[in-house]
Amino acid sequence: MEQKKLPNGVLSIVLGIFGFICCCTGIFGAISSGVGFFLAKKSEKIYQENPDEYDNYGQIKTAKIISLIALILSLLMVIRWIYIIYSAGGFSEFMEEFRAAYEEAVEQYN
Repeated sequence: MEQKKLPNGVLSIVLGIFGFICCCTGIFGAISSGVGFFLAKKSEKIYQENPDEYDNYGQIKTAKIISLIALILSLLMVIRWIYIIYSAGGFSEFMEEFRAAYEEAVEQYN
């Protein structure tokens, strides 16, 4: 009997890697790695129902690990951004400090 490929194997790896690359942004990394992790878990459930029918379970395990690491890092960055914004006194004060630092950097460069 010819073995089939589990669905979403490559897609979940790509989303996990994209989430790992974007983990410093926080929310974009969390979304893409979260979707990759969800797809990997969904494929893992399909594999558990009939393990003899599929042959790329290793790919799904790899995607799940990459997505989980990227998701954890992204969530830590989201927490960090929230802490930075609220320690500055709120979003408007954070943006004002960011604008002032940007203008100072532009003046030093010119």
